[in-house]
Amino acid sequence: MARWATLAVLLAVVVIMLGAWTRLVHAGLGCPDWPGCYGFLTVPQSDSSIAIANARFPETPVDVEKGWPEMIHRYAAGTLGLVVFGLAACAVRHRRSGVPVKLPLFIAGFIILQGAFGMWTVTLKLWPQVVALHLLGGFTTLSLLTLLTLRLRKRAKGEETREHPRHAGVLAGFRPWLYGGLVLVVMQIAFGAWTAANYAAVACTDLPTCQGQWWPGGMDFRHGFDVSQHVGPNYLGGQLTADGRVAIHVTHRLGAVVVLVYLATLLALMWRRRGNTGLDNAIRLVAVVLGVQVLLGLANVLFHIPLSVAVAHNAMGAGLLLSVIHLIWRHQLLPKAHTAAATHTTTMNQEVTA
Repeated sequence: MARWATLAVLLAVVVIMLGAWTRLVHAGLGCPDWPGCYGFLTVPQSDSSIAIANARFPETPVDVEKGWPEMIHRYAAGTLGLVVFGLAACAVRHRRSGVPVKLPLFIAGFIILQGAFGMWTVTLKLWPQVVALHLLGGFTTLSLLTLLTLRLRKRAKGEETREHPRHAGVLAGFRPWLYGGLVLVVMQIAFGAWTAANYAAVACTDLPTCQGQWWPGGMDFRHGFDVSQHVGPNYLGGQLTADGRVAIHVTHRLGAVVVLVYLATLLALMWRRRGNTGLDNAIRLVAVVLGVQVLLGLANVLFHIPLSVAVAHNAMGAGLLLSVIHLIWRHQLLPKAHTAAATHTTTMNQEVTA
């Protein structure tokens, strides 16, 4: 199960990257129906199939180049769903052996909900609210699978905390700050999802200013973050005004600065006080991923959203989320080690006294 859960995590990253690719090549409506494509299991390519498809959906003629990114994304998501359902079934089958059951079942249920959001993304014509929630759902699925993988690997290896008792409690006070960092990363991902759903990534094309101004005049935050946009129009390419998109883009930039400063400060403090806790690699991983993600964000603006950089930016966003979760996981082992050591010492002292 640990190996299959690891595979599911990798598949979830691939699905997120494919989703970004589909969105960036404007293929979100490459197939106007769901789960098939123009009523077929694959993208229609022969003359006869294309004629049938065009007759079924006369308002959206077949575009093979946009149909395939959408279907490849669906195939990958379907494969991930099968793996998740397999994990849930295996967990139920071996529940008496102590295997986690609630988490795999919850992930399986969430996958069904995520599939529904995938359907609504198409049937509601890329309605920004649904698109943003679908993107966040992908990151949520990835996070839950990562947590399941960590739990299964720990159980499979019989992993014990190896930190030195004297240093185990040194970083105990950082726990709420780590959770604060996780919340900020999730919020920044949410801003990124809203930016992508409203096609606001190209609203500012210069750095460090936006349209030559540190604080662009005319930004319309009320319009940019209006979640009451009605269902009906085709939102491919976005429906917001330029001022609304600039407000979204600037908010995403400010969020990136907050996350960078917060995590950089937190990691620096943890590094100074880490002692012999064994968190060196976990801290380094967050720092490296954070740095790469910031560079990719800058490259997106400087080079006007090249496809490869934009997809990598999405993937590295997932990497930042997972690296922070991993650091929190490793950190949570420290108090347990400290408590166990303290209990053992107390017991030894009582025996000696007796």
